[in-house]
Amino acid sequence: MVSSFFRNPRLTRQRIALALSVAVLADAVQVILGPLGMVLPDEVIDVAAMALISIALGFHPLLLPTFLIELFPLVEMLPTWTACTMAVIVMRRRGEEGMPRPPNPTRPVVVVSAPESTPSGSKPVDCAADMPDTGAWNKRD
Repeated sequence: MVSSFFRNPRLTRQRIALALSVAVLADAVQVILGPLGMVLPDEVIDVAAMALISIALGFHPLLLPTFLIELFPLVEMLPTWTACTMAVIVMRRRGEEGMPRPPNPTRPVVVVSAPESTPSGSKPVDCAADMPDTGAWNKRD
């Protein structure tokens, strides 16, 4: 259980939907309970929300301040879990975009590299030398 709490699973639509559903539900229940939930139910909801969101998305340090902020009276009326969950999703997606994807084993991988030198007797071709300079790149509208 502890290892699944700190891992960063790949974000899927199902994980994102689960995390957002938990966050919206936690915020909605806290708003509905209002002052009646300030004694114990709010803390139970916060612990459950943090645990379920961490299981769905993986633990993120941004969840800790959200959990601590929820301990203050009247702050639970704000949609802090929803905002925090959306921020974590955005940060995780940005992090995944920079990571290389694993190769697809069903498709062949083709590596193309430029030749190190031209064959003997030929010279490189400069296509830009044969084109007239119209200055179109420097014109402004």
